[in-house]
Order: sequence, then structure tokens, then C-alpha cells
Amino acid sequence: MRILRFLRSSVSIGKDIDHYSKFSPSPLSMKQFLDFGSENACEKTSFTFLRQELPVRLANIMKEINLLPDNLLRTPSVRLVQSWYLQSLQEILEFKDKNADDEKVSYDFTDAVIKIRNRHNDVIPTMAQGVVEYKETYGTDPVVSQNVQYFLDRFYMSRISIRMLLNQHTLLFGGKVKVNPAHPKQIGSIDPHCRVSDVIRDAYENARNLCDRYYMNSPELIMDEFNAKEEGKPISMVYVPSHLYHMVFELFKNAMRATMELYGDAMEYPAVHAQVALGTEDLTVKVSDRGGGVPLRKIERLFTYTYTTAPRPSRGSHATPLAGFGYGLPISRLYARYFQGDLKLYSLEGYGTDAVIYIRVNVRSFFLRVSLKRQTGCTCLTALSVFCQALSTESIERLPVYNKSAWKHYKTIHEADDWCVPSKEPKDMTTFRSY
Repeated sequence: MRILRFLRSSVSIGKDIDHYSKFSPSPLSMKQFLDFGSENACEKTSFTFLRQELPVRLANIMKEINLLPDNLLRTPSVRLVQSWYLQSLQEILEFKDKNADDEKVSYDFTDAVIKIRNRHNDVIPTMAQGVVEYKETYGTDPVVSQNVQYFLDRFYMSRISIRMLLNQHTLLFGGKVKVNPAHPKQIGSIDPHCRVSDVIRDAYENARNLCDRYYMNSPELIMDEFNAKEEGKPISMVYVPSHLYHMVFELFKNAMRATMELYGDAMEYPAVHAQVALGTEDLTVKVSDRGGGVPLRKIERLFTYTYTTAPRPSRGSHATPLAGFGYGLPISRLYARYFQGDLKLYSLEGYGTDAVIYIRVNVRSFFLRVSLKRQTGCTCLTALSVFCQALSTESIERLPVYNKSAWKHYKTIHEADDWCVPSKEPKDMTTFRSY
């Protein structure tokens, strides 16, 4: 009887995945996130949106997981990740037809969202471990590696977007205290007046502590700000501080490690430079080091998952989750691209490396007049004025979509390159005769 019930449940959830994967995710702009999360935010509006949007985002990426090689899907770690996604989808779908006006339903939904968020805390290292298990058992194959790289970029970007939705809802409606005492001015995880230099200094200090622990010393930080809009004033913007911190912290770790290993037991080390520039369209953060740089052929490899020069962490290790898996830079680039920015590396081999983060902003001081009246009938937020120093109308989520194009990417047999590949040794032309 229990087996039959399980089979019916499996068939049902399979149909749900097929159904919701036919819809494209609805990307939100930074402005819409602010609308959802203002001080008079409506929990009913958020609930109504999330119970429709979360299944779509979950189902889209779950369809792509199933396109991975069977041997990769059979690894214990990937199976565990799949089980988390299945359970989370089932829990969200339980609220599909429930009354949005019922306070207990809203409370139960928020509780479910918190549980889902916590369940997915270790998705990145667990999936990383699954790829390691696969490669250790079956080796590497160029086609499989290319597909896994394509999938992981989309999978982790999907996770960033889902986590953003979960965090916004839980931070706004998940506790008795509606204002976070640690960050009273934040709207969920978004800071409307994010002081960029403060986040950078915080990331530097924490990276420096790690560096001191491993090398008993660390490079100093030299930071400059260039505000083209309001010369001489500190740069602030509408952004998710935790995303910026994650990116800059990773860049500082890499810069410090390269510097310390190049200069060894020297008494003094060249400083790490950070430059922040705010223009009419972009906020740019550049982290520069004199750690010797890397050759051109290795630049793109640094954004390949599992490529790392650090020792791989042991299973069950409680060290920094991304250390040793080679996921720091590629995931940092996803954070930059999530709101249509980017992260690029420029290296001078023999000297050092410049890492540049681009964040889209539309800089102008104005009062954003928000007037919301959703189809749900929620009118609790009307004519709210929110002051923003830098808000991008183009800062819209970048989300993967499961469709025929994605399916073809996994199924297409990659043909030989149409550019010649030079051999390691040049041919001896004296052996070729003319006819």
C-alpha cells in the first residue's frame, strides 16, 4: 500500500514538473523588489506571487538536472540535491489552492519558505561534491565537461534567484520584528543606500584575517573612489550588500594568496588596490594585485568549475565551503551577472591581475513614487515615496529558461572545431617533398 502511494506521488510530482516547466520564469527588476519590500509591504501579494513563481523556477531547473549524464545523476550527492528540490516543490504546491486571506495560511507558508531556504543551504558544496564523485569514478570527457559547465552556470544562477525570493519573503514576514535591528534601513536583503566602500572594507578585513591565519601576514589595502555624478561624495547605490560582499571577498582572497605565495617570506608585500568608480551607467569595482598574474591561456579556465590551485577540502570539512572546489570565481561572476552586470579578469603575466566587477546603475537622485494595486486586490501599499540615490531600471534578474534551445545544448553532438589546432611540436618541413 505504501509503495502504491509512493508511486502515485512520484507520477503526480512528475506531472507537476512537466506542467510548471512549460512556463518561463518572471524576472523581477530591482524596482519591483523594492515595491514588494517597502515598509508597508503586503504579505498577501508576496504569497500570491511566490506560490506561482517558485514552482516555475524550481521546475525549469529540475528538467535540466534530468538531462545530465546518467552516471552523474546516480552519484549520492546529486541524488540528494534532487531530493531537496522535489521536496521543496511539493511543499510549495501544497499552498496552490489555499486561501490567501487566511492568516494561518500565510503563517504556514512563511514557515515553509524558511524551511526550504534552510534545506537548500548546502546545495553548492553538495552539487560540487557530486561532480567530484563523478570525475573520480568516470574520468573527464570534453563533451560532458562542456555540458556540466553549461548546466552549473544555469543551475547556480537559478539558485541565486530562488534564494533571493526566499530571503526577501522571510526577512520581511518571517519574524515578529519587522525591522532587522542589524540593518534597519534595508528592504529585505536590499540596501537602498548601500555604501560600496564600507562593504569593500568589510570584505577586505575578513579576507585579511584568513590570510593572516594561513601566512602570518597580509597585504595592505589602498582604496580610491571616483564619483562622476557627485564629485567628492561617498558612493552609494541600490544593491544587495551580501552579493557585493561575496564577489569582493573572493577577489581579495585570490589577490592576497597570489601576493603571499609570490613574495614568500619577504618583510613587506605590495598592497592590494581597490578602485570604485561611479559613472552614468555602471558602478565599477577593480581589485588589483601584484601577485605575478596568470598566462592568457589560463584566464577562462579560472571560471571553470572544479578548476582550482588550492587543495580540495576533505569530505565533511567545516572549512569555507567554496575553498578548494574552484567555485569561487565562477559563482562570483554569476552574482555580478544576476542583475545584468559582469565580472572580468585582466592579467599581466609576471606582474599581477586586475579583477573588475561591473554593476549596472542609472544614477540620478529622485523620489520613486510607488503605487501598487495588484490583481490580488491588495491595496495596503499606495503612493509610497522611496528615496533612491542610484536605481537601475535595467537591473533585472538574469534567469535560465528550460526550452528547446536548452534541451538541444545537452543533446547536440559537438563536432570538430573548424579552426586548426596546432601540434605541440612544429612539423619538420624538410620531410615534405614538392611534386
